[in-house]
Amino acid sequence: MSDPDREASRVWRAWRTVHEMVADRGYEISEEEYSISLSEFQSKFCDGEGRPMRKSLSFSANPSQHMIDVHQSLKPGGGSDCGPIWVEFLSELSIGVKHAKAFVHRVKDGNYHTGIMICINAPTAASLKSFAAVEKEVTVEIFMEENLLVNITKHELVPKHVLLSKMEKKKLLERYRLKESQLPRIQKDDPVARYFGLKKGNVVKIIRRSETSGRYASYRLCLG
Repeated sequence: MSDPDREASRVWRAWRTVHEMVADRGYEISEEEYSISLSEFQSKFCDGEGRPMRKSLSFSANPSQHMIDVHQSLKPGGGSDCGPIWVEFLSELSIGVKHAKAFVHRVKDGNYHTGIMICINAPTAASLKSFAAVEKEVTVEIFMEENLLVNITKHELVPKHVLLSKMEKKKLLERYRLKESQLPRIQKDDPVARYFGLKKGNVVKIIRRSETSGRYASYRLCLG
């Protein structure tokens, strides 16, 4: 396999995984949009030399009604803590402050609730501070291409994770007479938590298989 073919295969796998991730979060996206072969990907998204044109891989998606309901506030008249998402592959080898500000501008200018930036290499420390400065205005998530080559949720050792709605979380705590702080925890930077875009205060139901009881569920609270 030539270098352009290797690069195309790598980007194709990351591109497919991020589509699966967006779909698994509850956004409206058809499997037909990303279930294409490597040769189809190369034909559609690679240049004359066979190298992927990352700028052409950007896409957006709107939340499904189910996703909106899951993130619905319990406060009277409160809205849903979700909205359109923007996903962008960056072609630059080094991501600095200029690139960070430009990305945030595109997300805000497009009225997106969340932006996912997929990079070849890790952004600089200074650019990360730029993202931190706007975290109250817009959600920005950063992934490396190399970390998206495989969909971790498809691994046989990773149990199924289901995000509870705010109402389901409330009923869970009431049923077991628990305080939020008494739930087992999952860190926000846990790979599965990052895959599902979990935020501080979210509770996930984890469904595991058991040889004796078939299936059983446990719950974890996401920490910021």
